[in-house]
Amino acid sequence: MGFFKKRINYKNSADTSLVLAAIGGDRDAFGEIVGRYQSLLCSLAYSSVGDLKHSEDIAQETFVEAWRKLDTLSDPAKLKAWLCGILRFKISRYRRKETRHAPQPTDELHEQVAEHSRVDDAVIQEQEQALLWQALQQLPETYREPLVLFYREQQSIEHVAAELELSEDAVKQRLSRGRKALQKAMVTFVQDTLAKSKPGASFTMAVLLAISTISAPKAKAALFSAGVAHTGSAIKWGSFLTIMASFSGVIGSFFSVRASLAQSRTERERRATLKIVALYFLVAAVFVAGMFLLKYVALASTAYQSLYALGSQLMVFGFIAAYLALLTHMLISQPRLRTQERQRQPEAFLAEYDQVNSKRREYKSRLSLFGIPIIHVKLGLPELHEKPAFGWIAGGDRAYGLVFAWGGLAVAPISVGIVSLGVITVGALGFGVLAAGTVAVGVIGFGASTIAYKAYGSLSALGWESAWSGSFAIAKDAAIGPIPFATLTNSEPAADIVQLTALSQNHLWVLGAMSILVIAPAAWHSNMVRKRIAEQHNNTE
Repeated sequence: MGFFKKRINYKNSADTSLVLAAIGGDRDAFGEIVGRYQSLLCSLAYSSVGDLKHSEDIAQETFVEAWRKLDTLSDPAKLKAWLCGILRFKISRYRRKETRHAPQPTDELHEQVAEHSRVDDAVIQEQEQALLWQALQQLPETYREPLVLFYREQQSIEHVAAELELSEDAVKQRLSRGRKALQKAMVTFVQDTLAKSKPGASFTMAVLLAISTISAPKAKAALFSAGVAHTGSAIKWGSFLTIMASFSGVIGSFFSVRASLAQSRTERERRATLKIVALYFLVAAVFVAGMFLLKYVALASTAYQSLYALGSQLMVFGFIAAYLALLTHMLISQPRLRTQERQRQPEAFLAEYDQVNSKRREYKSRLSLFGIPIIHVKLGLPELHEKPAFGWIAGGDRAYGLVFAWGGLAVAPISVGIVSLGVITVGALGFGVLAAGTVAVGVIGFGASTIAYKAYGSLSALGWESAWSGSFAIAKDAAIGPIPFATLTNSEPAADIVQLTALSQNHLWVLGAMSILVIAPAAWHSNMVRKRIAEQHNNTE
């Protein structure tokens, strides 16, 4: 999935590990640093400047400054103190700036300033009245009435007692209890208000977006070398899974073509297979390179970002069209070429494995359910008029499964292939309710590029409700990304709609499942084909 969207779960990592990983260029590790200390820094800034927006701005500037100068931190274990030091410097500079630019009304503007002051006083009075009532309405009426009368009627207990027809002792008791309840209500009100102002996922996202175009700090050789062993390979695991998952469809295609090469019997068949392979990888390479180019051009030229976003979606649709065309060509041309080669070079097809009706060209389980085999896998190149693999679990160039299918074209509730259709789909192109792959189209989509109701993509995401991407994020309601287009963008409400918290907690599992589902069956099928051909060759000798 890429960049800021890949917040790795480092919750058990020490500050030292995170600092060393970030110095090595791992922005995800720095994102965990931000998540770990954003509440502290925002709170310290708010307690000094008294303004939520400005306090978050100061905290964000602190993290950006920390990213730039991370290599100057001599002791990574003292990260918190170092961050607080940068923050206090930022606060001090903010105060000096505010004092220096404080407006001083001139004689000529005295009247205008006075008028504005009266307007401001009225606004402040309204806010005070609203805050007062928020506290008072939480009190029981038994306490609220005496309090209001007491403080509005010359603080006379005798007068309050007369008005409410109570004894003076009863009024004193109610006033005492009312004051305590009011104090508790005000404390609760302050606590709730501060809790609601706590920075969340969108703050982390804003910082990571801010550093996305800033080069990683240069690691000091001794510090980085010492930290590599301590950090271990776990910190890079998420990045590895991201690459594997986003391009698992292309990797799966490689194994499928590898099996096809093993099944080729003539030079023309091998050349045709290699040509298809080259075209698959060429389309993927052009697509990825084009998307990265559009991203960096869009970040450098903000005035035309909407045009670049449109260009990115045209590239996505171009990729879809190209892969559908390549798969169609492969499914049609391979059987035709095999028939032609049988006629031209019959001596190349004398082995039992290469006979049209050979049982060794497929695996069909003895067990069946309702007359349908539990497992049906095609192991040979497709022949003209040959039926696709069909079973509860099916695999082949065309595979239709009642539960699971994988292959060139896979159709099943759970399907994996170059092009897959179903409920849960994974592939170079995945069309389903939950779709994943290089390009995923569905209700919920994960991959390099996605088109879905809720879209999560490393290169682009086009969503109806929400989109989350490392570059172009386009949606109707909410979008999170460096180049977002939606009603709500890169904000806490947008993060809630995108369900960023759940995504950051679960995306590694999704990435791992995507990689395994795509690559494992394709690799198994390829090895099984090569093994059967090798056995046939040995038996022939």
